[in-house]
Parts: sequence; structure tokens; C-alpha cells
Amino acid sequence: MMNKQIYLDDPNVGTIEKEMLNKAVDSGFISTFGPFVSEFEAQFASYLGVNKVVSTQSGTAALHIALQELGIGKGDEVIVPALTFIATVNPITYVGAIPVFVDVDRQTWNINPEEIEKAVTANTKAIIPVHLYGNPCNMLEIKHVANKYDLYLIEDATESLGATYHDQFTGTLGDLGCFSFNGNKTITTGGGGIVAGNNVEQINHIRYLVNQARDESEEIYHSEIGFNYRMTNIEASLGLAQMQRLEEFLGNKRLFHCIYKEELKGLKGVSFQKEYEGASSSCWLTCITVENDIPIRELQNKLREKSIPTRRIFTPINKLPPYKDCRALSCRNSQNIFERGICLPSSTLNNENDISYVCEVLQELIS
Repeated sequence: MMNKQIYLDDPNVGTIEKEMLNKAVDSGFISTFGPFVSEFEAQFASYLGVNKVVSTQSGTAALHIALQELGIGKGDEVIVPALTFIATVNPITYVGAIPVFVDVDRQTWNINPEEIEKAVTANTKAIIPVHLYGNPCNMLEIKHVANKYDLYLIEDATESLGATYHDQFTGTLGDLGCFSFNGNKTITTGGGGIVAGNNVEQINHIRYLVNQARDESEEIYHSEIGFNYRMTNIEASLGLAQMQRLEEFLGNKRLFHCIYKEELKGLKGVSFQKEYEGASSSCWLTCITVENDIPIRELQNKLREKSIPTRRIFTPINKLPPYKDCRALSCRNSQNIFERGICLPSSTLNNENDISYVCEVLQELIS
């Protein structure tokens, strides 16, 4: 029995983060104004290699404001994968548009470009590919479909910070890219998100919208309906500290993924997400499917008895009550991955021995 705690997706926050948080408090700027917000945005834009980014209160807010900026609205259709977190889909309904669900590729677990094309209608206005669990989508083929039908491409990169597709970061391959800094993400600001892009006019307008669409005049004047979606200075200070450790976190997550693959190889019925050619996952969460007689809930319970936390794969969104009546193409792969999938401990608070212990227990339970 392992004596130390094993972590699923908990944040890794230490001395650097505490120092930066103290600086933010000492500065007196604890709300949505202060130097750390612009500094964090500048660092993030530089890391991605894009012209500009705008910080937001969450990844959900980032997706909402991206749809708003691109003029997606009532009656428009937006194609999304069935296998994702509900936060990918809810912003579509916020703007009055209609989500259309398509299946994922069985090997990569990501939205299938062929299924996207089947779902396109005269009302389709955008595609939101999700780089699920940090694994990049087949962006070459998805961009081909988007260009063919003149569709907007909004990347949900909320789980894939640091992942690349043909040497380009996810979140920089579409019209706009959206990121999340929730507490369980690769880096965290406690909450928060970012919209990234190269169209300076769009990004500047998004910045205007997230600040309640307030004009830069001495008068308190608003010419549009905006949103209170701004990141706080305290959140940004935490983000700056986490950015210093991003490569460390990515290195550890990828190392853990390699250990899982090496130590579980040959275990009957166990398979991992595969990567497309030219793709490099951030390995935010390492996940597997287990094709044998043991129910996933039973496997989770037995792992919990060994002090190993896990979580289920996302329920396909087209199966959830708010979206069960929406148009959905056959989503057989999404359902199968949900039924047989499980997320394994991937927090950078773990070490190599912790991951090896998880593998040992899995070998005992599955073999």
C-alpha cells in the first residue's frame, strides 16, 4: 500500500506562486486592473507566437466571447464533437446558436473531419474542434473542411496548452483559440482563460467587450452590450508564476504518459489515445480504455481502495438532458470511449514512483 497521496489533476502551487500573489496584494491592485494582467497576456502571446491575446474569467467565457466576436447567433449551427466537456457546448447556446454533434475518431478520440463534412448544412457557421485531454486534432483536414465551406474555426484548446501540431501550438491554428486556467489545468490562475488570435482588430474588440464594452473616455459610456469577463490582477500574478514552470509541468506530464505506456504495454484490452502524424500532445490527462469484463465503475472503486483517484471520460454531450434533442450524427465511438474509458493520475504533484505504483495496481486488477 502506498503511504503518500496520489493526485489526479490537482494544481502544483509553491513558493514562486506565493511570492507573486503577495506582490499582487501588496500592490493594492487586486481586482481587474493592475500591471500583472497585461504582463501575463504579453508573456502568453509571446509563448504562443500570436499577435495578441485577451484574458478572461474562464475558458467558458473565452469560448463565449469568441463566438460573439465572430457574429455567431440565432439559428446558426456550430459543429462540435460529442465527446467533450459541456463547457465547449454551452457558449453556443448562450449566443442563440445550435450545436450539432458529430463523432470522434476511435483512435485519437478527437473530432472526425469526415463526420464534420457530413454535418455541414446551409446554416453551419463554425466548427469548434476540441484537443481532447491535450491531444491535437487533425487540424489539416479540419481546416480543409472549414475553408471549403467558408466556416469559422474556433479551437477549444482549454486542455491542450503546450501541445503542437506540425510545430505550431494548438490554439493558434484557427480563427481564434481559447484556453482555460482552471485549477486542474496544466497551469492555473485559480480560474481564468484566454482568447488568442492574429487578427488585431478582432482581439482589440474582444478586449472591449470583456470590459463591459466601456469606451476609453472620461465619461462612463457604453456603445454595445458587453460582459464582465475580465481576469483579476491576483489571478494574473498566479499565472505569471505558473508560466515560469510551464515547461517543467509539460515535461513531467509527458514523462508520466510515457511511463504509463511502457509499463502497461501488452496488458490485454488496454489502449491509449493515439496522436496524428505531426502532433505532440501536452498529455494534460493520460487516459485509457479498458476492453474487458470489468465494469469501469468497479475498476474505479478498486483503484480507490488502493488510494488511487481516477475519473470517468466525459459523457457524450448529446446524451445529456439539455442537448438530447439536438441534431447528432451517429456517435458510436464517443459512446464506446465513455463506457470503457478512464482518466489516470496525471498531476505534476506526483512523481515517477507514484505513476509506477498506479501501473502495478492496474496490472493486478486487469490482467
